[in-house]
Amino acid sequence: MNYLRIWTIAGVLILGLAQMGFLQQAVTRDKGSIVEYKNEFLDSLEKVSDEFRAKKEEPELKFKMEFSGIDLPTSVNQFIRVWRNEPISQGLSGMCWCFSTTSYLESEIFRLTGQKLKLSELHTVYWEYVEKATRFVRQRGDSEFGEGSESNALIRIWKKYGVVPAEAYTGLQPGQIFHDHRQMYEEMNNYLTFIKENNAWNETVVIETIKNILNHYIGKPPEYMNVKGKKMTPQEYLQKVVQIHLDEYVDFLSLLEKPFYQKVEFPVPDNWWHSENYYNIPVDDFMSVIKKAIRNNYSVCVGGDVSESGYNSYKEVAMVPTYDIPADYIDDSAREFRFNNGTSEDDHGIHLVGYMQKDGKDWYLIKDSGSDSRNGPNAGYYFYNEDYVKLKMLSFMVHKDIAQEILAKFGNK
Repeated sequence: MNYLRIWTIAGVLILGLAQMGFLQQAVTRDKGSIVEYKNEFLDSLEKVSDEFRAKKEEPELKFKMEFSGIDLPTSVNQFIRVWRNEPISQGLSGMCWCFSTTSYLESEIFRLTGQKLKLSELHTVYWEYVEKATRFVRQRGDSEFGEGSESNALIRIWKKYGVVPAEAYTGLQPGQIFHDHRQMYEEMNNYLTFIKENNAWNETVVIETIKNILNHYIGKPPEYMNVKGKKMTPQEYLQKVVQIHLDEYVDFLSLLEKPFYQKVEFPVPDNWWHSENYYNIPVDDFMSVIKKAIRNNYSVCVGGDVSESGYNSYKEVAMVPTYDIPADYIDDSAREFRFNNGTSEDDHGIHLVGYMQKDGKDWYLIKDSGSDSRNGPNAGYYFYNEDYVKLKMLSFMVHKDIAQEILAKFGNK
């Protein structure tokens, strides 16, 4: 037997089998996955370097009233209150006018019908921007396009576009907690500036573009919604569910520069459509309507200035310090002096929802959607002393039934 030949043949067979994979062990294959890149030391280097290069800014200092030793309201529960929905934040936006007036009309719906409805603020805001842009085009850019507006704008928008429940249109993107309109407003404003600079006054194109911007950031408002199994438009929801008469709400001013007991224009930028539907009355009448309303379960939607040294978000109070003006000297001239020199501005809308008497003065419970109202323990509320309202609040909306005595002074004007 030729052993060499046998071993040679065996070797060839073994080599062949190995090449065919029969004698190989199982191959281990490595795997990969997508992971977050981390370099913590690099992150720390960048943080330290950025802090070193950053401009060292001193904290902003303001002259503010000291409240030590003053017996102040401390709780919402101290006030006699009307029904209202819980406060919600307007986030990073200029929607105080809409949040305060929507809250006010929700309280009115309850007072008149017993319904506890939560309505969409953003539905109103969407169409208000469309109306602003439309007038901007028609006036060839000679029209205010800001974030603010007035309480009676809500009445105008509801009449034209209706209203929807809050759950039908939130204006928030998935996962978004707070409203943030900074980028949206900047984009719309920049676009309209471009239109004005280039005389591109095609109203159809402009309004469609504004709607596209709004749709991107806060969504397209619903044309229909399902309400207890019934399909409704926003107009049908206003008529069949909300069921209040919008023409029964009146707006009051108290400006010495305008004739009293006449309907006048409110001369502020947020009255961008130049409404002349404000009843101008002396400050004593102004305060008497507010006092009568809240004592008779009517709340009030108020607008005015919140920039004084006696306004403190951590104490949650608004007062007029004696070093500003003694209470006995607050009159029509004191109000006009501040409005005329720009220290009283129409910069915030609020909802007056309660009152208490303390040391011979009224204090008013204020529901507030602004960020300042969330620095204290009563989140979403402020306590305004009546002197602050008398000096710094410029206008208010109320149901006409509580103001019949004052309205009678206007006769047929």
